[in-house]
Amino acid sequence: MINQEYESEIFLSRELSWLDFNARVLEEAARKELPLLERLKFIAIFSSNLDEFFMVRVAGLRHAVKHGSQECDPAGLTAYQQLKQLRWKLDKLLSIQHRLLYNEILPALEKHNIRLTRVDDLSGKARKQLKKYFQKAVLPVLTPLAVDPSHPFPVLNNGVVELIVQLKSFDEKPRELFAFVEVPVVLDRFVQLEDKHPGRTFVLLEDLIESELPELFSGCKILNSAAFRITRDMDFNIEEDSDDLLRSVELNLLERRSREPIRLEVEKRAKGSLRNFLAQEFELDSDFRYTVSGMLNIKDLFELIRKCSTPELLEKPWLPVNHPELPEYESIFQSIARRGEILLSVPFQKFDPVIRMLAEAADDPSVLAIKQTLYRVSGDSPVVAMLARAAANGKQVTVVVELKARFDEGNNIVWARRLEEAGAHVIYGISGLKIHGKALLVVRRENNSIKRYVHLATGNYNDKTAKLYTDLSIFSNDEILCSEIAALFNIITGCARPEIAWQKISVAPFDLRWKLLQLIDRERKHAEAARPARIIAKMNSLTDPEVIRHLYMAADSGVKIDLIVRGICCLKPGVGNKNIRVISIVDRYLEHSRIFYFANDSDEEFYLASADFMTRNLDRRVEIMFPVIRPENCGKLKKIFAFELNDQLKMRTLNSSGVYQSKRNANSASRSQQNIYNMFASEAKQDKDAVLKVFSSEQHQ
Repeated sequence: MINQEYESEIFLSRELSWLDFNARVLEEAARKELPLLERLKFIAIFSSNLDEFFMVRVAGLRHAVKHGSQECDPAGLTAYQQLKQLRWKLDKLLSIQHRLLYNEILPALEKHNIRLTRVDDLSGKARKQLKKYFQKAVLPVLTPLAVDPSHPFPVLNNGVVELIVQLKSFDEKPRELFAFVEVPVVLDRFVQLEDKHPGRTFVLLEDLIESELPELFSGCKILNSAAFRITRDMDFNIEEDSDDLLRSVELNLLERRSREPIRLEVEKRAKGSLRNFLAQEFELDSDFRYTVSGMLNIKDLFELIRKCSTPELLEKPWLPVNHPELPEYESIFQSIARRGEILLSVPFQKFDPVIRMLAEAADDPSVLAIKQTLYRVSGDSPVVAMLARAAANGKQVTVVVELKARFDEGNNIVWARRLEEAGAHVIYGISGLKIHGKALLVVRRENNSIKRYVHLATGNYNDKTAKLYTDLSIFSNDEILCSEIAALFNIITGCARPEIAWQKISVAPFDLRWKLLQLIDRERKHAEAARPARIIAKMNSLTDPEVIRHLYMAADSGVKIDLIVRGICCLKPGVGNKNIRVISIVDRYLEHSRIFYFANDSDEEFYLASADFMTRNLDRRVEIMFPVIRPENCGKLKKIFAFELNDQLKMRTLNSSGVYQSKRNANSASRSQQNIYNMFASEAKQDKDAVLKVFSSEQHQ
């Protein structure tokens, strides 16, 4: 058993740890060696992350406080204490964000002739041009909403920029009233001017609308106006016992517009009467109200980045390379049959082989069935298109669509219906569980027998995020692995508990927790017997108390443990022993892969998984952990670990005080993502050179 005094000392607060992760994102925006638009990108990511944090995590804490909960998290903090500490940290981070954006990045962009200016600072000619644009493109879209006895306070949309207007009406009874104008999200937020200045000049859409408010309120005097933004509580539960899960999700989506506010952001220049009116209507106390200097909804800076993308303001692109073991001139099923197991690493390598596997399966007369899980897919997903084509071609297509993928529910409903219309069998998850495992199974007739092929991944079947997130996957025709994935699909679609003992995969919520604890404890026993023992685990988040305690027990017994945790880490290292190291890497791509290594008395084992070491992943989701067997692939995983554990540029180390420290060595040779890309690019080049050599020698003969 772990020492009792470690019970709370070994834990960090989950929510505070997440905020520390977002602070690391913001630190990237401060790195002056990065090109300006890359720094601006991290400013936008910081704000995007923060929105979701408020909608889900802060909302949950506020619920707990409102219901009088005195329950403590594993670190010993109540919800009230967490909210207080979060606000203190947030005020500091938002101040840093403002300083970076307005004192450093935007002024530096001006030197590159990219300007963000106010309408009031423009010349008469430029304002005339903007007025034309307003009349033609903006005014027809706007809908002013007054608040008076005949117009109740409107339901305002979550997360959009609104203008509150205080005005005096000169009707039969002159009176003061308030009105709202939503800044339409269907229009560009950054309006570009055609002026004589070199480069590009932009104004914010809300600034333009505010300058033209008299057009919307003719016969009224505009007294005051300001921009504000409301963030709503989106931490709702689906009625999983409903007879129609699809309908239940749709109803919850409709209710989102009217859910309880959790954060109010108001421009600093807003007068007291405007602030007081908003505070009164939204009933938010000061801990949930924020005064903002500058623009609201900063994540919209992604639009500005797109409009201003030039090579000198961005990092040199790393173009995804072809996989040497998956040549386009050969059937992907032949490639898999030749190798047995093929490791794919996106975005360093192209995501195309996954699409190609589906495309071949859709048109191949030998393919009988396709089964796939879908958690998050892109808006115009080629994965969905291939599945629909396969169903239209008469294949038996079964797709498990997770309707409860937060903030992607609406998108998933659209594609699920499209697949049903094409003739696919669509399964809408399992009551009480999210289907988070990533699996694709193809059943093919070969030489009068049935052969199966699988693709298993740590990340989603999303062609867009495959260019932004680092994920790993394998293609395989291993009979046991394929058989177990086939059995898992039958469990999901048939809603039965597994009757088999998995030989290769481990599946949450059935045996994955047990398997992980068993693997950790096995290393502990090896260490106690003075045999080689080590654990390296890479994941997005580490929060589960039981897993953390077992890791500490292993470390107390002498197991050296390296944890590469991108985001939340509730394990505090250095309590009682120095055998646990925790690092985090924040770089160009979002670190998203889950890789687990166990030395096992020199009989090393590698696993990939869709799951983090989080309670929700181990107990409330269907997750898959699967082994990597082929020595060449294990060697690549070892190199990835070596690059990341020795990163001196983008790595931060968590100390025993719960603080992340960066060495900030500007030696680019230690940048792990660059080194991983170089490894796969070199592999692809060697293969290309070998092919060219073969063809040139044939021509010579």
